[in-house]
Amino acid sequence: MKQFKIDNTDKRIISQIQDKLNNKTKPIGSLGKLENIVSRVCLIQQTLSPELNNPHILVFAADHGITQENVSKYPSEVTHQMVLNFLQEGAAINVFCRQNDITLKVIDAGINADVYNTPKLIHQKMGKGTRNFAKEPAMTVDECSLAIQLGATVTQQIFQKGSNIVGFGEMGIGNTSSAAVLMHKFTNLPLNECVGKGTGLDAEQMQHKLQVLQKAVNHYPDIKDPLEIVATFGGFEIAQMCGAMLQAAENKMCLLIDGFIATAALLSASQFYPAILDYCLFCHQSAENGHKYMLHHLKADPRILNLDLRLGEGTGCALAYPIIQSSVNFMNEMASFQSAGVSTEKTDN
Repeated sequence: MKQFKIDNTDKRIISQIQDKLNNKTKPIGSLGKLENIVSRVCLIQQTLSPELNNPHILVFAADHGITQENVSKYPSEVTHQMVLNFLQEGAAINVFCRQNDITLKVIDAGINADVYNTPKLIHQKMGKGTRNFAKEPAMTVDECSLAIQLGATVTQQIFQKGSNIVGFGEMGIGNTSSAAVLMHKFTNLPLNECVGKGTGLDAEQMQHKLQVLQKAVNHYPDIKDPLEIVATFGGFEIAQMCGAMLQAAENKMCLLIDGFIATAALLSASQFYPAILDYCLFCHQSAENGHKYMLHHLKADPRILNLDLRLGEGTGCALAYPIIQSSVNFMNEMASFQSAGVSTEKTDN
């Protein structure tokens, strides 16, 4: 796997950030989570005057062999159909990106179909879906390493075009199964706390999904190495997203983390380079069962939105972006007590 250079952010600027916030024309702390958000952006960029340049959302798409075990309510061909919808600009993520002037890039990491040639699609197909990890590892370790490298190249390309903030989304029928097992392996939480209803399973279907995944986990009792865990249970889109996130942190970009799948990719990336967490803004708490537990494990705060989303596609990133933008704007444009000639709070003599 590529060796990334990811440093912890320099915390010496924290007091300067707080002083600037406290001297804005408002009661201390009165802008709530907006102050936490802009503090994180300032810390990432190591400046008191942050900027958001050329925002992007990267949506990685791939299919999963585990769908052969009937763990999803939808057939695997929906992955391909939804990617076509993205390319025709008809999906929710297209709507929200247009609204907020965010550039959307869609990556074929391993769709089980030949998507027509279009400049709107980045072709990085690793195969027509992973293998069925209920029976054999989803990928080899070498394939997983290559997927991480390919994901990194996408981030590097947008960074070289001036982007300093990037969100991550995905599309892949069956990927909540991969994400749930990765969460279980990396957090040691019980599998039943990690497994959710995905695309809308009922109670009986949920029980079947849990049984399939528990049996699959039991099939590989001795796996400890993080790369081997991602290779065994992950997806091509999750592994490529993992690499894209690692490269973004190496470039000191702001990472916008979407829902359950994207957070599982981040959780995986943090096993290799824990400092990646310093560069993340957690856009929302998904309605998917395990997401709140995963966010708690990652000490993810602030969680910008809580709208019961469970769509994926990076939609939480696109919806949270204008709030992040508002936090940056008030930091840069709001008057201080001194510049506005406003009295500060009284102090006791």
